[in-house]
Amino acid sequence: MKTLVLGGVRSGKSRLAEQLADASGLHVTYVATARADDAEMARRIERHRADRPGDWDLIEADTGLAAALEEAARPDECLLVDCLTLWLTQLLCTEDEALIEREREALIATVPRLPGTLVFVSNETGMGITPMDALSRRFADEAGWLHQRLAPAMDRVVLTVAGLPHVLKGDSL
Repeated sequence: MKTLVLGGVRSGKSRLAEQLADASGLHVTYVATARADDAEMARRIERHRADRPGDWDLIEADTGLAAALEEAARPDECLLVDCLTLWLTQLLCTEDEALIEREREALIATVPRLPGTLVFVSNETGMGITPMDALSRRFADEAGWLHQRLAPAMDRVVLTVAGLPHVLKGDSL
């Protein structure tokens, strides 16, 4: 089962993804994409760590997400990736302009052939106002394009709003 959980900031998407991973009955590996570049992000990361079961493994994937997933995926494993938009941020903040396209294409090509259960978390950024600066607009565009490209490869897509899941594609929860 491959699931994409979308939602805004503090929508409950990570909590839902963790529940889905736990309910899979498989061993779970949490694939973290955030970097603690400041104290506030370090606190967020620590809160996520504290909320996770102690028997879950952890992979800290920076920009090479597709390669990390390919290495970790197993038929009897659940990989929970939190989150795709933080991963996109890492890619946008590099000096290699072509890196985002290479890594996005690698992820899109890799996901359909991965064994096991996959749960992706990502921020839905396209439901608000158009950002005023170029980098923010590019981020919103990249996130939207990534979601559109990944959704067809997913068995289930869920939009989380106010802690409530709304299944957009696939079996109900």
